[in-house]
Amino acid sequence: MIVTIDVHYKTDYAKTVLLFFENWQSETPANIITHITKDVLPYEPGSFYKRELPCILNALKETTLEAIQLIIVDGHIYVDNDGKYGLGGHLYEALDKKFPIIGVAKTSFQSNKETVVEILRGESKNPLFVSAIGMDKEEAAHHIQNMHGAYRLPHLVKLMDQISKEA
Repeated sequence: MIVTIDVHYKTDYAKTVLLFFENWQSETPANIITHITKDVLPYEPGSFYKRELPCILNALKETTLEAIQLIIVDGHIYVDNDGKYGLGGHLYEALDKKFPIIGVAKTSFQSNKETVVEILRGESKNPLFVSAIGMDKEEAAHHIQNMHGAYRLPHLVKLMDQISKEA
C-alpha cells in the first residue's frame, strides 16, 4: 500500500489523515485513518517538523506498518541543497529508513532547488515540487505526475487534504 499523510491544525488539536491506496493509478482510497493529537507543540520557525512529526508518528501507530510500501507527505524532504532535512527526511529517519518517502510541496524554497523536481499537472501553470528519500527523485516525480486526476494536485492527495480540514 501507498499512504499519503497530512496534518491539519485546529484550535486545540491536530487532525492527521492517513489515506491508503493500492497503486499510482488508483481513483479511490483503500482505507482512511484519522487521528487526533491533543497536545500539539507550538509552531517553531525553521523547525516545522517538530510540530508535525509527533502527530504523524501517533497516527501511524493505528496501522500495520508492514502493509506500507511508500509514504507521501505534504512538504519537503530537504530544506536546502546541502541535505538538511525537512519533514520528509525527519520522518524517514524516525521510521528507521524502512520506507521510501516522497515529498509533494505546493511552494518552493530558494535553498533547495537541486533537491526537487518541478512538475506541472493538468492545466495548472503552478508547479508541484517533488522530492524523495529512499528512492530517486525523478522516479518519485514520475509517479506523482501520473497519479489519477486532472488537476494540479492528484485526486487522492486533494481528497486527503479535504478530509484533514473537515471538523
